Amino acid sequence: MTAPTQPPAATPGQPPATPDLLYTQDEEDLRSAVRALLADRADAPTVIAATESDTPYAPRLWEALATGIGAAGLLVPEKLGGQGASHREAAVVLEELGRSVAPAPYLTSSVVATETLLALAQDGGPAAALLAELASGARTAVLAVPFATPPAGAAAALASLDGTVRGVADAAVADVLLVPTADGLYAVEATAPGVVVERLVPLDLTRPLATLTLSGATGTLLADADGSATAVRRGLLAGAGLLASEQLGIAEWCLTETVRYTRERHQFNRPVGSFQSLKHRMAQLWLQVVSARAAARNAADALATGSPDAPLAVAVAQAYCSGVAVHAAEECVQLHGGIGMTWEHPAHLYLKRAKADSIAYGSAGSHREAVAELVELPAP
Repeated sequence: MTAPTQPPAATPGQPPATPDLLYTQDEEDLRSAVRALLADRADAPTVIAATESDTPYAPRLWEALATGIGAAGLLVPEKLGGQGASHREAAVVLEELGRSVAPAPYLTSSVVATETLLALAQDGGPAAALLAELASGARTAVLAVPFATPPAGAAAALASLDGTVRGVADAAVADVLLVPTADGLYAVEATAPGVVVERLVPLDLTRPLATLTLSGATGTLLADADGSATAVRRGLLAGAGLLASEQLGIAEWCLTETVRYTRERHQFNRPVGSFQSLKHRMAQLWLQVVSARAAARNAADALATGSPDAPLAVAVAQAYCSGVAVHAAEECVQLHGGIGMTWEHPAHLYLKRAKADSIAYGSAGSHREAVAELVELPAP
């Protein structure tokens, strides 16, 4: 994949560059490849069946996505072993993962953990070596903070490599744990002595949560306290920004599936989708999805171009997209009638993913407060 040409960031004293919300041909080609893979290996019956097992993740699916397509290294420069793409391409992957609610540690490993390491890997060292392994898809890593941690609220979860962190997404399937402490950021092997990962029963069965307990564990120091704080904030900001693209994918699938079903389902010898009240509900949802696409794309573009307004773009996207995803999933369940309430139909997976995502990397309320602070207006 060739590196995309991005508009230059604004110079001091100049107005910011106009965000590019359109998809390039390379991005559409990537979308086609990811969608075809997920249709083949993560269709609805497969995902539903996977949620009934101890871990929903399929190693072959991750290998094909991360290594075969090369999605794991999209954010990593070529000189560090990656694809040299950007957040725009990673956002496309997350849109498709949202559309299929496929169980894959892409957001936690290939975005959040990868961005955290990118802040530390420019000068080589252990961070660069670990980053190359993540970019190749050979290993996965997670940032050992609660899944609900917002970018602005990032702080060392532990005083040292002793203690407990609850609600860590994908910790149960990660090879490496990036643990921020008061001393700095450590890379700890998930199977190392003194590390206990206890699986939890999450609302969203397609993204496992776990409690991480460290007792006398050892790890490789990647950064001191100041460097750790900066790197963790960068990782969480990218995670929150690209989570909006996953939420967009959820909403798009729910809208598309609901429109299809209401065209086929008949009552009183008419398609139920022809009833005026349902038309209005789906038209309103379509407007929300279009707006969510603009917000999500703006956040991805701001992250890709290094815009100084990236924190604002991310906060706006999360404040809006999380609610749209939940609303779309709720409408999908309701407008499917009785079948929408069953475990056999995948609608419940989308509702659970949307609800879980609505508090991931900060709730909509916390992001509204961030918007208010960034634009210097009273908080709602």
